[in-house]
Amino acid sequence: DKTWIVMDAPPMQEDINPFITIAKFLYQHNIHVPKIDAVNHDSGFLLLSDFGQLSYLDELTESSADTMYQSAIDSLLQLQQCPLNNEINLPAYDRSLLEQELMLFPDWYLTKHLQTAVPEFLPHTFELLINSALEQPQVLVHRDYHSRNLMHTTNNSPGIIDFQDAVVGPITYDLVSLLRDCYISWPQTMIEQWIQNYFNQAQRLGLLADISIEQFTKWFDLMGLQRHIKVLGIFSRLNYRDNKANYLNDLPLTLRYVQLISAKYSEFSELSGYLNQQSHTTAAS
Repeated sequence: DKTWIVMDAPPMQEDINPFITIAKFLYQHNIHVPKIDAVNHDSGFLLLSDFGQLSYLDELTESSADTMYQSAIDSLLQLQQCPLNNEINLPAYDRSLLEQELMLFPDWYLTKHLQTAVPEFLPHTFELLINSALEQPQVLVHRDYHSRNLMHTTNNSPGIIDFQDAVVGPITYDLVSLLRDCYISWPQTMIEQWIQNYFNQAQRLGLLADISIEQFTKWFDLMGLQRHIKVLGIFSRLNYRDNKANYLNDLPLTLRYVQLISAKYSEFSELSGYLNQQSHTTAAS
């Protein structure tokens, strides 16, 4: 009755080595990722243990959310405690990569999707977000730790997939991916409680020494702002370049996150005003 997953990654199009390296590293450190049972490098095939078909997104409800998110937070803390030494050489989520990601917003969302001019204040906004990311404690970052990449498994849930782009980066990145998910949203009061739960555990584990909850919350908010600005560009690119129009359905929630946080902090008032103006212009047209 046992089943497996076959990964098909044609060598001319994809390199399976990062997936293999990171999967083995995480598995060895008791992170619940698929076990690699067989590899065919020449053909780009992997045989992986099967986590089933139920993602977090399929199973999350108001009644299940607390239990499921606590499990996801526990797994995230375990992931963030993985040693960053000679065992594995992950790229850094550095200034260059952060800026490269943010540029997807003017290139694909503003210019291509909205067909509007790029505002002059944007480089300063990006600089604030990059500086906030770089001043945080740096840990192993999954980069897509959200409801579609967490599998609801019978034992040791969640099973974690799609980790091949992992980097060393800001400690809030995966938490904001999880709690301000582009595919499902929760009331702010619930998010604040989950942030507090994570913060308390991270402090006990020594991941957040001498950091206040106020500082951590601002890091969390600004990291989410960086991520969601980037994702507006990614979803637009997926539509116009890759003909995946369904991602346009996820733009409104992502934009709402950007509007929410840019309105919360005075240093992003220009971005907030600009987005509100664009929303009114779009609605009028």
